[in-house]
Amino acid sequence: MTDDAAGRGEHRYTHGHAESVLRSHRWRTAANSAAYLLPQLRQGQSLLDVGSGPGTITADLAEIVAPGRVTALEVTADAAALTRAELDRRGVPGAAVEVGDVHRLPFADGTFDVVHAHQVLQHVADPVLALQEMARVARPGGLVAVRDSDYHGFVWSPASPALDRWLELYDAVARDNGGEPDAGRLLLSWAQRAGLRVRAAGSSTWCFAEPADRAWWGGLWADRLTTTTLGEQVVELARLAAGWRAWADQPDGWFSVLHGELIIDV
Repeated sequence: MTDDAAGRGEHRYTHGHAESVLRSHRWRTAANSAAYLLPQLRQGQSLLDVGSGPGTITADLAEIVAPGRVTALEVTADAAALTRAELDRRGVPGAAVEVGDVHRLPFADGTFDVVHAHQVLQHVADPVLALQEMARVARPGGLVAVRDSDYHGFVWSPASPALDRWLELYDAVARDNGGEPDAGRLLLSWAQRAGLRVRAAGSSTWCFAEPADRAWWGGLWADRLTTTTLGEQVVELARLAAGWRAWADQPDGWFSVLHGELIIDV
């Protein structure tokens, strides 16, 4: 365990798996959430997707590398069942879904050509150890790909005291749960501390500015504040939820979500 992780206390997944969270996570695709990885993929590769959630990215990646073997990993049986349901719905053949901890991956050294994790390292107790484990199970000549948000790199307009307060409270809750909400900017540092060889470090964004996109993004965060694990941990919920809806109603509303990205050679 790193010194950073040792001081964090008990780890808890900040978002939970309420409908409003899954609504957000099911929007994610390989195209909008793993574009940096796609040029590295080819048919026949074996791939591990760590923290697969509702499985939409997993299923996309499986279709790209088919007939290569794809394995999804989640930390609980309930979360793994969400992945399995999406893979079954999409008719993805031969994909395995496992339950395990990224700090102690239940796979032999050199098992996979590609090891991928999207929005995972911000939630784990020891991201350096997690990266070392991901590299361990990648074969020599393979790669590890990670992408994480950077909450203090989020930018929005018009100015909103309610959204300012939301970010302040989210940061406090995420850190109290043992996470790192600014993981995106720290990925390169963590990889270097893990002794890994980074081929490419970069960033990309999601942007919500079209009216339908604004309504969806603002509405789901308003719902998350009142219906999720996060909502159970913060105060001022009604005011903050109203602030998100007020932002979404602004005709010039704009919200950019920053992500850090790494490709690591093994």
